[in-house]
Amino acid sequence: QLQLVESGGGTAQPGGSQRLTCHTSEFTLGYYAVSWFRQGPGKERERISCITSTGQFKHYADSVKGRFTVSRDNVRGSVWLQMDSLKPEDTATYYCAAGPDCFEGSPMNAWGYGILVTVSS
Repeated sequence: QLQLVESGGGTAQPGGSQRLTCHTSEFTLGYYAVSWFRQGPGKERERISCITSTGQFKHYADSVKGRFTVSRDNVRGSVWLQMDSLKPEDTATYYCAAGPDCFEGSPMNAWGYGILVTVSS
């Protein structure tokens, strides 16, 4: 099982910002589309963003559109999720995953361990 690693989680205040990083040393992340998922307490996992391998196409769920921004640097082998205007309902464990494309339902080749983001005053 190929492995990704997320970093940058923690606690933020409502209205604040956080940036998550997705990285791996096991394979070339630049060959893959990268999706961000999250699962809040008592909620189902949802995909909130996806960026294609070249970075040309970016997708956002309605719940984060206009507040979250996904980006990547294939030279550095990293993908970032910039989260602004955070709300308490953004509290969740966030996962990055690598797959062939950003189509809904495409199988993922690798997953991260997950990282907790808590939005609370």
